[in-house]
Amino acid sequence: MENLGYAGGQVEPGEKGTQAADSRSVASPMNSSITLQTISDDTKTTTSTRDKWGRDIEFMLSCIAYSVGFGNIWKFPYTALKHGGGAFLLPYLIVLFIVGRPIYYLEMILGQFSSRGCVKLYDLAPAMRGIGVAQTIAMFVVMTYYAPVLAITFRYFVASFSSTLPWSECNPGWANCVNSSFVGRLEPTNGTAVGLQSSAELYFLKEVIHKAPSLEDGLGMPDWKLALCLLFAWIVVATILIRGAKSTGKASYFLAIFPYVIIIILLLQTLMLDGAMQGILYFITPQWDKLLSIEVWYEAVTQCFFSLSVCYGGIIAYSSFNNFSNNVHRDAVIISWLDTFTSIVAGCIVFGVIGNLAYVSGQPDIQKLARDGAGLTFMTYPDAIAKFQFLPQLFAALFFLMLFIVGVGSNLGVTTSIITAIRDQRPQLRHWQVVLGTVTVGYFFGLLYLTPGGFDFLDVIDYYGAKYVTLTFAVLELATVAWIYGVDRICRDIRFMLGIETSFYWRVCWGLIAPAATLLILIFSFADFELQKVPMGYNVLGLFIYAIAVLQLPGWYCYAVWRRRSKQTESLRKAAHNALKPMDIWGPESDTVRLQYQTEEEQYQNSQPLELSTVQRIKKRMFNMG
Repeated sequence: MENLGYAGGQVEPGEKGTQAADSRSVASPMNSSITLQTISDDTKTTTSTRDKWGRDIEFMLSCIAYSVGFGNIWKFPYTALKHGGGAFLLPYLIVLFIVGRPIYYLEMILGQFSSRGCVKLYDLAPAMRGIGVAQTIAMFVVMTYYAPVLAITFRYFVASFSSTLPWSECNPGWANCVNSSFVGRLEPTNGTAVGLQSSAELYFLKEVIHKAPSLEDGLGMPDWKLALCLLFAWIVVATILIRGAKSTGKASYFLAIFPYVIIIILLLQTLMLDGAMQGILYFITPQWDKLLSIEVWYEAVTQCFFSLSVCYGGIIAYSSFNNFSNNVHRDAVIISWLDTFTSIVAGCIVFGVIGNLAYVSGQPDIQKLARDGAGLTFMTYPDAIAKFQFLPQLFAALFFLMLFIVGVGSNLGVTTSIITAIRDQRPQLRHWQVVLGTVTVGYFFGLLYLTPGGFDFLDVIDYYGAKYVTLTFAVLELATVAWIYGVDRICRDIRFMLGIETSFYWRVCWGLIAPAATLLILIFSFADFELQKVPMGYNVLGLFIYAIAVLQLPGWYCYAVWRRRSKQTESLRKAAHNALKPMDIWGPESDTVRLQYQTEEEQYQNSQPLELSTVQRIKKRMFNMG
């Protein structure tokens, strides 16, 4: 791995102000002799500085490629439709402004300031390191099923080049099937129209994933065609990751920009379809009676949370490769709004096509034609495309190419988070070794989801190992950073790094609104909890994964206290308290810059009054007010 470090980062201890900030900010794509101490609590080793993006724009493009993914293409349109159409957009935009964007900016700040991944980040509070480990577990779970969805997408992309779309016509062996290429309305005759399924739906269920009726008989064997597609997907990801941030940054120009070229083409073509405007109007027309529903706001927060991919570790990992002075405030604002814009445009495309499907099929209720998740992408959309009279293959190829590209961009962020966590803890490992090891494990785990029972298994693993783990530790992450490390210290770190003051908006969102909203989501999720409708063994497996993640927090807390107690210099109570304080090596990556930072922080702490009331402490921590 080519290490990119600071070329102009030598700051004289006496330099202050703009000169110091300017000196810190210069980075060069050359190997550097500057070193960073890495740890495990009290063991210090020395390693080269981490990889850096070639240009600041590559970081922003990589974050766009990571954040804009399947959640924008299939989850947002369906969620908006289900919860009030246009009325859903208002709470979503409000939530984006007070929860999504602040968390996004916060994670960018933490990663860039410390040059650490989501596990090493907790040098700021070693007792809470279990949060980063648990988030890495959640990311591993996501990684195992993200690539299989990419594999199915790629298979559809290849199938789009057939002279006749293979899902447009029924296989003679399929019962109760109607050709997706059929344009018109079926008139029920003696009950023959009851229970009919489109050829697109049956193609997905019988030819692509060979879906089993249930998990009662186990997962089954993976489909060999999908196994080859999965191999191709992982080869693409490994090829991009093999040279670290340098190659990922170069790939981001294509992964972040080209999908928008396809999206614009698809939008223009969709608008020319008969009935498309009816579908789009149905998508954006507000149902104001649903605006007062708690569930709508819950779904808005959840959608914003997962659409931006915050509290997974990917944003922290990407920003850890930044130059020290990169303007992440600008990046956070641009990316969060672009993510929302993409979701809305994708919704117009999806429901424009569904509107066309309703028009040609004579189905007046558009909501009956829309499915959630994979059903929307691999059944409803292909069914509509098969009805196009002009080059349906072109439309299909563009759509699945776009989906594959945005999926690769998101998978890069997921995998990078895991690789960064491993290399932060084991810097002696070569980068290419970690990449190949990670993608190999990801490939073999991914085969489980390409079996006849794979999609049901995916729902279980995602439910316990991704959704609940992520929500639980998002609450703990925000509590740790805002209240243990402190909003006031975050603001001082920003001033030291970027030379800007943090506004009241960011402070109150970080300290109050975002943690409260995330906690409410978690409580609402637990109140709504129910076991999945699968054999009990799969629920036990899911609960086991969640338990393993949750146990990381007390486990690492006890470990941090034990390491401090082993020095025999602190009482148990004092060790438990001090384990929540930043380690001696916490701070910027450069030794010289970190020394200046620690000196300034020590001077600040010494200038503060010793005795403060509870109210004064809260005001100081939240708003840096005396």
